[in-house]
Amino acid sequence: MTNRRSRRRGRPQTLLPLHASPTPNAVSCWYCDFKIYAFNEAVFSLGRRYARFLKVWFTVGAAFSFVTMIGVSMMLLWGTIGAFNLHQESSRVNDLLGSSLFGTSSLLSDLSISVMDAISMIASTLLAVGLHEFGHAIAAASEGLQIEYIAIFLAVLFPGALVAFNNDWLQSLPHFASLRIYCAGIWHNVTLCAACVLIFLSLPMILHPLYIHGEGPLVLGVPKASPFDGYLSPYDIVVSVDGSNIKSPHEWISMMDEVNSQMLAQTYETRDTQNSQVLNHRKGYCVPDNWTEASSISNSCSDEFAAFVRLPCSDSSLVIESLGGENRLEGKHCLIAKEVVKLKKCWNGWQMNGTDGTICACAEDESCMAPVEIPGMSWVEITYSSPYSAECLKNNRNSSAYDENLNLGPTSCGGTFVYVGDVLSVAHLVHLSAYQPRWRSIIFMAHIPNLLEKLLSCCFHVSASLALVNSLPVYLLDGESILEIILSYISCLNRKHRRKFQQFCLVGGTILSIIFFSRILYFILVVQK
Repeated sequence: MTNRRSRRRGRPQTLLPLHASPTPNAVSCWYCDFKIYAFNEAVFSLGRRYARFLKVWFTVGAAFSFVTMIGVSMMLLWGTIGAFNLHQESSRVNDLLGSSLFGTSSLLSDLSISVMDAISMIASTLLAVGLHEFGHAIAAASEGLQIEYIAIFLAVLFPGALVAFNNDWLQSLPHFASLRIYCAGIWHNVTLCAACVLIFLSLPMILHPLYIHGEGPLVLGVPKASPFDGYLSPYDIVVSVDGSNIKSPHEWISMMDEVNSQMLAQTYETRDTQNSQVLNHRKGYCVPDNWTEASSISNSCSDEFAAFVRLPCSDSSLVIESLGGENRLEGKHCLIAKEVVKLKKCWNGWQMNGTDGTICACAEDESCMAPVEIPGMSWVEITYSSPYSAECLKNNRNSSAYDENLNLGPTSCGGTFVYVGDVLSVAHLVHLSAYQPRWRSIIFMAHIPNLLEKLLSCCFHVSASLALVNSLPVYLLDGESILEIILSYISCLNRKHRRKFQQFCLVGGTILSIIFFSRILYFILVVQK
């Protein structure tokens, strides 16, 4: 948060010295600051040297900031109106305000952030605020106006920064020159957002010499509380989910979301066993008949076993009867799950790439068997490889590719396991990266791409939030000074009427902003919990 009021209301200086006379740091029970004078001369020299280019640059910024102020003000008004229709449109307005506008709800909703998250947020804030204030300072220098000082302050519990100018010299500038100065901070934050997006999109190319991108998500960590702990380990690679190849963390979440959606749809469909849709999305295995003949039929299966039900292929009425009687004792067979998952798949519930959609492709001496479904739980089959494990390194020690690029086949030093439960919630607990180190010798650098992505994402959100907040017509922010300059161009209003209209806009904007941000906090801290 930045403060511009002191630039227009501050104590005027009688001259503009190259080295401003130091002003004592302010300290009180609710406000303290630290003033910096070391950069005054360097910033002024830089601004004067490239004054022509900077004026064009900040003219574009002024135009963009004007459009942004109008757009953000409209969104502020629309979001506040939505606050009075809280229950009917809560989900839609929350997505608009919390995600589309700032994209920081995910950061704020989880208060137990990691150390790396905290470092990313602090570094992003320092960069965004520093570039914002540098924009004001260099824009003023290009207009021949030197800053008095840069201050870092803490008001109550809210940190911020400001750039102080000589008030007399600032008032003597043309209106549009002042507008360029006031809009420079917003424009620099927008530029930083654009730079973050470009670097983020270019990361695969930038990191290409050291990392493989988009060939399977790399596991960076699995929390101890996760059901996947003990099955997935750090530096494993997720190969497929339900037979469908996974290339990135986004595909991992999308696939789990699809599996969860199928489970929810099937829960409703199975309430009416005569519904033909109940035949869809079943996951079956071609189990040899001698397995089923030897398997025990019981109400409950031990840990290594799972209950399966037969899916007849010849008559759909038999399928419905079978599915409708899943809970009957005589329809169940207890089979070893880890052996069943190695068998050929049948029916159409699998997400296999290039599947031909065959319902039953089992041999004559095999039966299509599906796991008995538990309401609210999904059966998902996950295949992984462990190319960085000690066992795999030992197996490949005599291979010529030991220190070459990794050959990550679907069964390379890995395996397959089945998880039954709420797949969507546990999927988010696994920390994944889209980048794999090209050589095993640099596995210790596996976290670097993920850290860079997190830093760029955090920097984008913080900088965007800073630009949008300062575009609001609110007291003590850039929007106050920008609004004052814009109103000065309305010739049909005299000075008194412009002052009243400005106060009306500022009071209204401040009140609406309080409602607006209170609503966002309500959804993040209450509704999302």
